[in-house]
Amino acid sequence: MSRNKDKHEGASGRTYHIMSEAERASGRRGGWTTLEVTGGVRALAPPLFQLTHLTALYLNDNSLQRIPPDINQLVNLHTLDVSNNKLRSLPAELGDLIQLRELHLHNNYLRVLPYELGKLFHLQMMGLQGNPLSKEMLSIYNDNNGTAKLLTYMLDNLQGTYLLQKLGRGAHANLVTATLPPQRPWIPLTRPNRTRPTCIFTVMCYNVLCDKYATRQMYGYCPSWALEWDYRKKGILDEIRHYSADIISLQEVETDQFYNFFLPELKQDGYDGIFSPKSRAKTMSESERKYVDGCAIFFRSAKFALVKEHLIEFNQLAMANSEGSDNMLNRVMPKDNIGLAALLKTKEAAWENDFSGIPTDSSMLGQPILVCTAHIHWDPEFCDVKLIQTMMLSNELRSILDDSARTLRLAGQRDNVQLLLCGDFNSLPDSGVVEFLSAGRVSSEHRDFKELGYAASLRRMPGSEHEFTHNFKLASAYSEDIMPYTNYTYDFKGIIDYIFYSKQTMTPLGLLGPLSQDWFREHKVVGCPHPHIPSDHFPLLVELEMSPQTSNSNGLIGRR
Repeated sequence: MSRNKDKHEGASGRTYHIMSEAERASGRRGGWTTLEVTGGVRALAPPLFQLTHLTALYLNDNSLQRIPPDINQLVNLHTLDVSNNKLRSLPAELGDLIQLRELHLHNNYLRVLPYELGKLFHLQMMGLQGNPLSKEMLSIYNDNNGTAKLLTYMLDNLQGTYLLQKLGRGAHANLVTATLPPQRPWIPLTRPNRTRPTCIFTVMCYNVLCDKYATRQMYGYCPSWALEWDYRKKGILDEIRHYSADIISLQEVETDQFYNFFLPELKQDGYDGIFSPKSRAKTMSESERKYVDGCAIFFRSAKFALVKEHLIEFNQLAMANSEGSDNMLNRVMPKDNIGLAALLKTKEAAWENDFSGIPTDSSMLGQPILVCTAHIHWDPEFCDVKLIQTMMLSNELRSILDDSARTLRLAGQRDNVQLLLCGDFNSLPDSGVVEFLSAGRVSSEHRDFKELGYAASLRRMPGSEHEFTHNFKLASAYSEDIMPYTNYTYDFKGIIDYIFYSKQTMTPLGLLGPLSQDWFREHKVVGCPHPHIPSDHFPLLVELEMSPQTSNSNGLIGRR
């Protein structure tokens, strides 16, 4: 090595800063993250793999014949260079270094590569020149975008998962039973009230991840065949059928898939359903429209009857409330998310009759319930948009409930409408969105508004100068101590899906618990989708006991 004052130049021309005595005396910490090992090294000492802080390791131009499996302990490596050695094989454990961006392997004696390298979904460059690899691998590697194509090929052909693809979902259980996640536990909360008539029903909320978003660019850790809709739709339908909820709210359902898959399949199981795509569908041709995703609500037709459906378009509401705020036009209005609501009435089969011999009042059988599902904008940088969309949704639901009450009174039916609100709100439990829905109020100066001056355009919203309010008395069925995350990807894990119910008239009897965190850890599942988990979201399921609403205040929207 040649010395130049406080700098060293490595064998490959890499320059390193050597801390001076003055810097050391001043208390500056080294914090080195790069290590270069040169000089004809034939073997690597075990202490090397304890340097887990390393982000770059250069082992090139040595005489290494093997890389120990312990290399997988260097989990923070972004760059690994083992070129110009005498390697004839690589350990499968290299596939655990998922932070790798560069892997230099050229000029070795490699004839094969471990398929586990396909798990390196962050890898941007893999040097393989000068190795006697098979023609098949070289042809893939030498193609355009060869690194990405080769990684896809190796991940798709990993032992076991490859057989899953060949045999299909139905045959995989006997093959890799050990890798299946354990059944999610059912968590009982309380017993039904047997002193009065109650309606007991289950509700599912599930973002199914529509086909056009399920790409290798987004989910590089998932085999491409496990991202294909023909594979995932079977797993999604299996989950829906397994839990057999009475009310099912789905998000990210493509238009074509609703009419040609979900609706016909679930009709066979006794469901009826409604659907609406995002607002952009109105501007598209018929051939393009079928790929637009939206929201769907299914209900068991033996227990519920549809009275009326309602579509809530946030871009239209933003335009109507845009006066006084350019941000309402420029930030909120371009987002075409929607809410979808179904006004349902209970049928006799929905009511529990075994309660201390008390006869069911026939007037209770037609209890109306407004079921709403929504998909709020996703981008974390637009927390203001999320909150405003939720406020507009609340305001529209208030109008729908008022209108429903009038319609039911005119028809001589019960007018005390109850509310069930489900959806992917793309908002964490400490967000303004969840605060607003749970507490019934949010400050007009909440941080999520980003001081963007929405006050003038939101003056039609209920509340006062200092806060915005709603009159629904809602509670979330799930909490962080029960479900640590509902969305599980490599880049994000958190709670963003919710089931809100009226805490005045509905009581959760039990709910579906989380997937096993031990299973994720033991099988090194860094994100979903996964061959055993068909979406990046997990379905929520709660069993609710609903008491009939007898007051004349229209239940949830009683004025304060």
